[in-house]
Amino acid sequence: MRILVVGAGAIGGYFGARLLQAGRDVTFLVRPRRASELASAGLVIKSPNGDVTLKNPPAVQADTLNEKFDVVLLSCKAFDLEDAIKSFAPAVGPQTSIVPLLNGMLHLDVLDKKFGRERVLGGLCAIAVTLNDKREVIQLQPMQSLTFGERDGTVSDRVRAIAEVFASGNFGSAASENIIQDMWEKWTFLATLAASTSLMRAPVGIILAAPGGRDFILGMLDEISAIAGAQGHAPRAPFLERSRGMLTTEGSQLTASMFRDIKMGAQVEADHVVGDLIARGDAAKVPVPKLRTAYTHLKAYEKLRA
Repeated sequence: MRILVVGAGAIGGYFGARLLQAGRDVTFLVRPRRASELASAGLVIKSPNGDVTLKNPPAVQADTLNEKFDVVLLSCKAFDLEDAIKSFAPAVGPQTSIVPLLNGMLHLDVLDKKFGRERVLGGLCAIAVTLNDKREVIQLQPMQSLTFGERDGTVSDRVRAIAEVFASGNFGSAASENIIQDMWEKWTFLATLAASTSLMRAPVGIILAAPGGRDFILGMLDEISAIAGAQGHAPRAPFLERSRGMLTTEGSQLTASMFRDIKMGAQVEADHVVGDLIARGDAAKVPVPKLRTAYTHLKAYEKLRA
């Protein structure tokens, strides 16, 4: 099975490296700068689950991509999706499966329109990784998982085949019969964490220690859960129990990557993670005052950054 990993940043670099380390046929689609870095220093992973340096990993650039792949693993930021699609489109053939790991749901519509719904699986990952100043992939916590599946809830032959290959990467991969529900639950937690920590410019523990902090975070979770419910994907009880536990742990240093991006002055997925939720809430007449405040804050940040 030939796998094209779009990008060799934090997420794509990590999962692609683990598959390559297991001897799988992996190629990274990268920009010129990253290609030069990989050729000179290799793909370096520093992780609680084991360090690895892969010398000169297989890489291709968009202007020389002319082969078809069995699987495209897509882990770009949502605001880079259009450019990513242009770069990997030549690799998509009649039998190609696209496994997107983006946040939210908007990307599914974009990918369906370009490649056809039958080629696009559902997918998500849970991992805390970043690139350091040496462009090494740093895994911040041992937690890691990659979940994917057919969006109609079936377990197809292609999903079984991909699952067998991904299992060799030892990163907690799993085929799901409820991938859309899984994606909605991840979005619910992620948006709660991102909106709260970005708006308050503080980790969960600091927010909880402030007057009204606990009620604010849980109120944000309730608003977003109501949107998910209106879309037919109400969060399940075990998910809500886990989420409330993580969001109310005193002293927690938990933050969202969006908060960390703001601290670095980087671009954020305001529209994709928060704005689209508000649009869906408005359509269903679900009141979301806390989420709307967080979105206004994020859009103001984007104006300042511009």
